[in-house]
Formats: sequence, C-alpha cells, structure tokens
Amino acid sequence: MFFDPNEEYLMPVFFGPIPRKVIGRKYNDVTSIIVSYLTDREQLAKYIPAPFEVGELPIITVSYACNKGVEWLAGRSYNLIGVNASVKFKGKEDQLEGALTLAMWENLTDPILTGREIKGIPKIYADIPDHQISNGQWRANASHFGNQILKISADNLTPLSEKDIAEAKKSMQGKDNWMGYKYIPNPNGVGPAVSYPTLFPSENIATEVWLGQGEVHWEHLSWEQNPTQFHIINALADLPNLGVIYTAVTKGTTELEPAGKLIRELK
Repeated sequence: MFFDPNEEYLMPVFFGPIPRKVIGRKYNDVTSIIVSYLTDREQLAKYIPAPFEVGELPIITVSYACNKGVEWLAGRSYNLIGVNASVKFKGKEDQLEGALTLAMWENLTDPILTGREIKGIPKIYADIPDHQISNGQWRANASHFGNQILKISADNLTPLSEKDIAEAKKSMQGKDNWMGYKYIPNPNGVGPAVSYPTLFPSENIATEVWLGQGEVHWEHLSWEQNPTQFHIINALADLPNLGVIYTAVTKGTTELEPAGKLIRELK
C-alpha cells in the first residue's frame, strides 16, 4: 500500500507522512489577550449547527495568542486571533459544554492547514503582528489585503495570585472543551465530502494572569476590501456586544492533544 493508514498525511501526499508526529506538540511561550462579551442568543444561534446549542449564556470570546517556542515548528512562532462561542454539544453519545470556534485567523500557512484540514478548526489567514503594550494597555489586531478586520485591547490590569489562578482553572474543569467542525467539500465544491463536529483536546497552563477591562472592535468590510472573508467578518461584527464580562492577559504554555487525548469526531 502506498499510503500508510496509520500515518498523518497532508497534500502533497506523495512524499510520505508529516514528520512532526514524533515531535512534541507543546507551545512553550504563549501570551494571550482574551475578551468575552454577551451577545444576542437568537442571532448567535444562526451560526451554531445542530447538535450544538448556544450555551447557558450567549458568550463570544475573542482571543489573541502570540505563540513562541512551538515544538512542531522547531521552535518558531506564529500569532492567531480566534472567535469562540459558548456552546453545549448534545449528541447521541457525547454531552459536552465548551467553546465552538466560529473562525480563527492565523498568520502562518502551516498551522492553518493542519488545524483546518485535519483537526476541523475553521482557520483562515490574516496579518497579525505581535501585540503592543503602551501605558499599561495591551493591544493586538488582524488585517488582510491591507484592511483591518478587528482589534482587541485590555487595560487597567490587576495580577491574580497563584491561588486564584489555580481556583479559576479548577472551576473550568469539564467546561473547557474546545470544539470545531470539520467540513471538506466535494471536488466540484458542492456538498460535503466530509462533515462532522470535532473535539480538540488541549491544555493551557497559565503561570501569570492579569484581569482588567477590555474591548473588541470589528470593522465592516466590502467585497472589494476583502473578497474572500468579508461575509465572515461582517457576520461576526453584526453580533451585538451586549457588555464585556471578562478580560484577561495571560502568560504560560499550551499543549495540543496532551497525554494521548487525541482529537476525535463528536457523535
């Protein structure tokens, strides 16, 4: 058999499986800006496919991450901004609470391809420079084709103690499931060749946390400004911000698929 059914492949497949499988999946230096806000339940529900449901509270969380020391990239770095919705998954076998990624922008092709085609996380490209800190305010942004998509900021930050960090992590156990939706169209682009929800286990270990006040500002763009993404950006921009409920800046590490907890299809 030309292709080993027990290996991971990406296009072009002719040169063998992807070699990073034997290398760690740890991100050794991750700095994040996180802002969560309430939105309208009915409007959010339009973008949540069954058997997902909007969570107990209709929350959108926008997270910027500066990922450095990425083991599977031989220590290189990349940045991302993800948009997650609080959800419940009510399948025939799986019953979970967590976050469904609606869109994730990244500034490097390699994690986009692996995360989207293999893992089912809806990733797309954007220019995302490293965050900036000025007068105590942390800021990050994303743009594409020279037009800004969104910006996120946090200020008036107060550090958490180690005890508070540990208690916050404990309170999230069982509710921190990261979920996506794997969709690959047929060769003619019409209809799915693959279509199912996924669970992507990961472990975020924060060593430093600051809480404060945050903002997320979305742009509305035209087809001419961003022909491949304007409909995504405008849909997210039109979800009303009914009040920021959580803002944090964190530093720590991230490990994908920790302790052999592999990504899987949700059922």
